[in-house]
Amino acid sequence: MKIRLKGKQINTTIIQCYAPTNDSDEEAKDKFYDQLQAELNNTPGHDMKIVMGDMNAKVGNDDTGYSRAMGRQGCGVMNENGEKLLDFCSTYDFVIGRTLFPHNDIHKLTWNSPNGRDKNQIDHLMINGTWRHSLFDVRVMRGADVNSDHHLVVIAVVKVKLRKTGTRKTGQQQLNVDKPGA
Repeated sequence: MKIRLKGKQINTTIIQCYAPTNDSDEEAKDKFYDQLQAELNNTPGHDMKIVMGDMNAKVGNDDTGYSRAMGRQGCGVMNENGEKLLDFCSTYDFVIGRTLFPHNDIHKLTWNSPNGRDKNQIDHLMINGTWRHSLFDVRVMRGADVNSDHHLVVIAVVKVKLRKTGTRKTGQQQLNVDKPGA
C-alpha cells in the first residue's frame, strides 16, 4: 500500500509492505525488492519517504559495514532477510529507524512465536537518509488487541526541521525609503 500526504512545506510518501519470509525462495524475495524499488522510483525524489511493515528481517545490532543504514539498538542476530534489507537500505539511502533508539527489549520485539518461546524484531520502519534526523523515536506499542502475533510498530515522534532561506529585507527597505513622509 502506498499513500502520499501533501503538506505545506514537504510531502510524505508512506509505503506499507509485507516481505516474504526467510524460508521463501530467492525468486520471491527478489521480486518483492524489485517491486519496492519500482514504487520508490515512482515517488518524487524530494518527498520524505517512509517504508514500513513486516519485513521478516532480523538485522541484529552489529552495524559493521552498515553504519549508514542502521544503528546499534537492534535485537538478535542478522538473518538472510536482514542482509537483503540492509543491502536495499544501503543502495537506496534508507535508515532502519527501529535500530536507532535505545529501548528495553519489550519495546523493540515485534513478533511472538505461537509457542510463546521465540520473540523477534522483524517489523521495521525505514526513512530515507535525507530525513534521518527528523525521526526522533520508534517503538512497539504493546497491548493493542489486533488479533495477531505481531505488536504494532508506532512512529512516536517525527519532527520536520526546515532550514531558513534568505529573506527579502532589501526590497522592504527600499519601499520604506521611497514612501513619502517616511
